[in-house]
Amino acid sequence: MDVLTTTSSRRLAWAAIFVLFLAVYVGSAFSPALQDDVDTSHAEAAREMITRGDYVTLHINGVRYLEKAPMMYWLVAGSYRIFGVNEFATHLPTIIAMFLLVLLGVVWGSRAFGRRAGIYTGLFAVTGLGYFLFTRVLFPEAILSLLIAAAFYCLVLALERPDSRWPWYAGYALLALGVLTKGLVALVVIGITLIAYLAITGEWRRWREFHLFSGMLLFFVIAAPWHILAGLRNPGTPDHHGFFWFYFVNEHYLRFLGKRIPKDYNKLPGYLYWALHLVWLFPWSLYLPLGFRRLIADLRRSRRDHTQLDFRVRTRLIAILWASVTLLFFAFSTNQEYYTFPAYFALFLLLAAAVAGEEDEGRQPWLVATSAVSVAVRLIFAAVLIGGLWSSRHVPFVPDIGEVLAQTNLDTDTLSMGHILNLTAQSFAALRFPTILAVVALVFGSLAEIILRVKRKQFASTWALAITMAVFLLAAHVALVRFDPFLSSRVLATRIQQQLQPEDRLVIYGDQSFGSSLLFYIRRPIFLVNGRSSSMWFGSTFPDAPHIFLEDADLVRIWNSSTRVYLFVPQHERPKVEALLPARQVFAESSGKVVYINH
Repeated sequence: MDVLTTTSSRRLAWAAIFVLFLAVYVGSAFSPALQDDVDTSHAEAAREMITRGDYVTLHINGVRYLEKAPMMYWLVAGSYRIFGVNEFATHLPTIIAMFLLVLLGVVWGSRAFGRRAGIYTGLFAVTGLGYFLFTRVLFPEAILSLLIAAAFYCLVLALERPDSRWPWYAGYALLALGVLTKGLVALVVIGITLIAYLAITGEWRRWREFHLFSGMLLFFVIAAPWHILAGLRNPGTPDHHGFFWFYFVNEHYLRFLGKRIPKDYNKLPGYLYWALHLVWLFPWSLYLPLGFRRLIADLRRSRRDHTQLDFRVRTRLIAILWASVTLLFFAFSTNQEYYTFPAYFALFLLLAAAVAGEEDEGRQPWLVATSAVSVAVRLIFAAVLIGGLWSSRHVPFVPDIGEVLAQTNLDTDTLSMGHILNLTAQSFAALRFPTILAVVALVFGSLAEIILRVKRKQFASTWALAITMAVFLLAAHVALVRFDPFLSSRVLATRIQQQLQPEDRLVIYGDQSFGSSLLFYIRRPIFLVNGRSSSMWFGSTFPDAPHIFLEDADLVRIWNSSTRVYLFVPQHERPKVEALLPARQVFAESSGKVVYINH
């Protein structure tokens, strides 16, 4: 039975989705501090856009940063202009992108598969674990995913409305904005998906309706100017590569092959790459067997009944191809866990359609069986959390979780979620409250879901799972706040700012990413010892690069001078620095990171 037959019931469902979105995303926009490495590096690039007045060439610590397309940085810089430089302003473009993605899910799912499927698409997007995890850090993936999803929606609309031009032009414009957000990835995902779709359906014969010439002209008008200006302002010479080589060859082609310079990235093993998508799509990934069964049944029905192409059929095929192209492309490429973020929307759209279809048709055995497996998995995870709590029962609470973490592998681990591997049983001593909250949500929410499912209250059962997940994500955010001193150096930055004088020098030993939050929060140049690496390497080769790069001998020289030096040292570099600088004082320390001072 469709419980969304009345306008009031639909409005109530939309309002509930909005409330969950506020709780999960807006409520976590103000904390914790921005993290070291990518988070504050990207935020600093946006901040320096404003201070330098240069919106073409990105800079970090005064050094040219030519790795990334500019869209996300433009949006964050605009947010800084309005709200000031802070955590909320940094997160705001991502939050808006996620809200629009949820809204698109409700609209698209409703139009293609019915009102219930539309509500579920939005609900899955709000409570999906991968969406939550990979929006805690300033990545462009949320914005890219919105643009890719909106472009495909416009494509399906355009094929449905041959006499309407605006969906085609909107699609070309969204594709261009996607290229400005994360380079050629948008072109690859949309282009290969479209080619495969047209080949399978035979709709390539309608090519005259695609407005190819005027559409591609619009694409280049939007996408080309920044690339041209960036190339002109960062030219190459016979002895030095310029923007075009570094951005297109090194950052796209060589990165795909795993030969990018410098090699400061990792690649997930194949088995882990595929298996982790069960985590990123959790808890809705546990409905994948039901989704595959429903998909196969629908395809067989379409073949038997010779179903004509319509909005529903086109949506299903586009979503399958879109997800497949994205997942396969990054399976062959070098990858980080969040690279396949743009595929999640397509998978949620298909899963929502499958769950809603099964519920509408009252297929009780399949729904109960799937929910039983889902509940079992969550209860096992709750038991693991309870075990962690029990193991830490004799460990006193420590506000700084870094004090109870095991020896970190930060110097070699370049995967996005690698810090999770640093957790030990004792870490639960600092995570008791969020762990208890998560356990309560998992246990009582899971019981509510299965009871409602058995009683054939299908809509309420799915909502019970969504609310359970929302509470779990709130607990995860509280845990992330507890990790603040370990993942960020804002505490150390605050201590340094209290005494830092204009003539003092601030120095990071090693790669800038180890303490990049110092740069964002202190907002003045930082010297780097042995830091001509990672994102700093290419920019440091330009003649106008600031003189911030030091060697060990340079550090010893200024350390023994009359200039006061604040030296930030990550945990894994401390033995080397302590041998290099016997005369030193500890100025501040947090989570294994230390700031030494010479005077």
